[in-house]
Amino acid sequence: MSKMYCAIAEFSVRPGNSICDTIACIDRNRKGIALVTDDSGKLLGTVTDGDIRRAMLARIGLETPISELIERKKGTPYYHPVTAPINTTSRELFIMMSEKSVFQIPLIDSGGRVVDLICHQDLFPEQPLDIQAVIMAGGFGTRLRPLTDDLPKPMLPVGGRPIMEHIVNQLRNVGIRRLNVTTHYKPEKIMDYFGDGQAFDVTLNYVNEDQPLGTAGALSLLSPPNEPILVINGDIMSDVNIRALIDYHREYRADMTVAVRRYEVEVPYGVVESEDSRIQRIDEKPNLTFFVNAGIYLIEPQVCKLIPSGQKFHMTDLIERLIKDNHVVVSFPLREYWLDVGRHDDYLLAQKKAEK
Repeated sequence: MSKMYCAIAEFSVRPGNSICDTIACIDRNRKGIALVTDDSGKLLGTVTDGDIRRAMLARIGLETPISELIERKKGTPYYHPVTAPINTTSRELFIMMSEKSVFQIPLIDSGGRVVDLICHQDLFPEQPLDIQAVIMAGGFGTRLRPLTDDLPKPMLPVGGRPIMEHIVNQLRNVGIRRLNVTTHYKPEKIMDYFGDGQAFDVTLNYVNEDQPLGTAGALSLLSPPNEPILVINGDIMSDVNIRALIDYHREYRADMTVAVRRYEVEVPYGVVESEDSRIQRIDEKPNLTFFVNAGIYLIEPQVCKLIPSGQKFHMTDLIERLIKDNHVVVSFPLREYWLDVGRHDDYLLAQKKAEK
């Protein structure tokens, strides 16, 4: 095996490796892609973070060989990997990425073997994202009383820091520095702690709701945006890959991307399926799997024009309106840690996670 090929072994998996193995490869190399190669280093296909999340939506098991996932890409524009010769210039690579709507391009030698992998961030080092964020922090936290008698829910400490501080740090670390915070219940507790955001290396703008306007209605109080808005509930603890969410959103040219989370419910009874009066099947204590709203959204600026001013309007209302008007609304399934700190049991789980 050549020295060059050894250098990109961290990006590579074999066709027989599982989806779980491929996820580990993508997380390890932090480039959003795994290269499927044979023993000689010849490129057989590519699997992106987006491919993995689409497999999750299709409920494909994590032990499935990655070769099956590549086979499912047949008939799509991405079945054949976008590659370039090893002597391709940076300008040519950038043009290819723009035209093909890809973020990574493997460089191939004359024998079809991978010798390098060029990513968008290699050509343009990461800079602050042209995105602003909104943290929804106006809720009463009723289910967490008495903990929230004197504190708004986003200010409850987890691992010695408020939940909202974890969110602010996560946004800053990914390059989002302009943050809006919607408040209603005990807003002074939040404002006194975070101030203008300077101590956290961000710029904070507070938007107070005189009356609760719902998870989308509060956006009508913002100045009309010129860039996408990332909206996140202020009671969520998550390791979501925000850059992967943004890439996914752009790949679909979506008007709105909704993060979703897999949720299982065990029915404690035998479920009876009948046709008229005749029983056709009994499924004893089945597990039902759903994807539920995870409280994280990426919204294009024009979408905000559809939110009525000064009225209670929830994200579910906005999603329904967009779907009705044939806008592109897509699901982004989370495979990372996620917890909605809405109940006492959830709060205890968040504390245990923070202790690890």
